Amino acid sequence: MTTLPDRPNTALLVIDVQNGVVAGSHNRDSVIENINTLIGKARAEDVPVIWVQHSDDEGLERGSENWQYVPELVRHDAEPLVHKRYGDSFEDTELEALLAGRGVGRVVVTGAQTDACIRSTLHGALVRGYDVTLVSDAHTTEDLTAYGAPSPEQVIAHTNLYWKYQNAPGRRGGTVVTADVSFTPAEAG
Repeated sequence: MTTLPDRPNTALLVIDVQNGVVAGSHNRDSVIENINTLIGKARAEDVPVIWVQHSDDEGLERGSENWQYVPELVRHDAEPLVHKRYGDSFEDTELEALLAGRGVGRVVVTGAQTDACIRSTLHGALVRGYDVTLVSDAHTTEDLTAYGAPSPEQVIAHTNLYWKYQNAPGRRGGTVVTADVSFTPAEAG
């Protein structure tokens, strides 16, 4: 349904699953396991896997141990790596050009943090014309209750709830669990 012409393909986005981002995240290990499952499925189906890596001057300095992707996830050299400094993975990056070059009109989103870079990227993709599927059991966030935020479980559940029904003219959001992800547009969940 994407509003982007001649973009029938799907890509898997793996956003910010970095040591310093997910170290204390909710259900860290099971989320990473689910992302690994999706990466394997995408590779087997020749679906682009695009990695996104955040950097900043407050603990995620480029090249630092915190900045590195978690060791459980291994990027293939041929898979693009997008460097970003803003929450929205499209903002001031080459992500749009990479997706356009691969004919991608739908993205399947995984990673961290649910209430920051995941949420920003979901909305950023939708307003740019993409169909956007959030994998409901393949994103996570840290506990920020000390700052007045809801618990991580509530943040994740709320994001899954509202994104399940998200849509805009000619495009749609939606959620799906890892086991039910389809990279085929006609079957997109």
